[in-house]
Amino acid sequence: MKFFLDSAKLDEIKLAYNTFGIDGVTTNPRHIMLSEKPFMTAITDIANWIKEEGLEGVDKFPVSVEINPHFDNTEDMIKMAREVAKLSPNFVIKIPAIESGIAAARILEKEGIRTNVTLIFSPAQAILPAKNGSLFVSPFIGWKEQNGEDCKEYIKNIVEIYKNYGYHGKTQIICAALRTPKQIADCAVAGADIVTCGLAVYQDCMKHAYTTQGLKTFCEAWDNTAQ
Repeated sequence: MKFFLDSAKLDEIKLAYNTFGIDGVTTNPRHIMLSEKPFMTAITDIANWIKEEGLEGVDKFPVSVEINPHFDNTEDMIKMAREVAKLSPNFVIKIPAIESGIAAARILEKEGIRTNVTLIFSPAQAILPAKNGSLFVSPFIGWKEQNGEDCKEYIKNIVEIYKNYGYHGKTQIICAALRTPKQIADCAVAGADIVTCGLAVYQDCMKHAYTTQGLKTFCEAWDNTAQ
């Protein structure tokens, strides 16, 4: 399973890459806003860092960049997607899982512009993007579980559908909007290809009360042992 960082803050991206070895980045309009940079500045800064690190290429370090969410027609989506894609070979265009979005993603993939169909909340929404060759689909987890839904079967069903029809591996499943370490583990059990979450969630993955207690016990033993 691969691990992406859900952020547009360059300092967080650098930290997550150097500490956890993240495999890619996902952004959205909210993350761009939180970066406190203009849209073009935020994504260009990420593109420049990728080049400095020698990570150029969507196969090495994909970065999902979402187009203007106000667009609800295919032509506008395609026009902006082409402009964004020119900025970096790493950019994957995030497009919403709506009818015009599926049409746009289908055309873009034929042009060699990779897409990530996002805001997926059901297995049915994940089928057509795979049929039409999108690189990624992003089923959301945190939002659903926040409203009392258990998402383990939801992800397992998408994985099973993809295996049934030969989409598995061609279109990769990014479990998105993860809020807890347990959700990461659940997605791993379900067979997701990728998880994406904020830096704090990855940091929380490495915290456990027993680990803290164990370190305390071992430190006390070390201090009471002749060196």
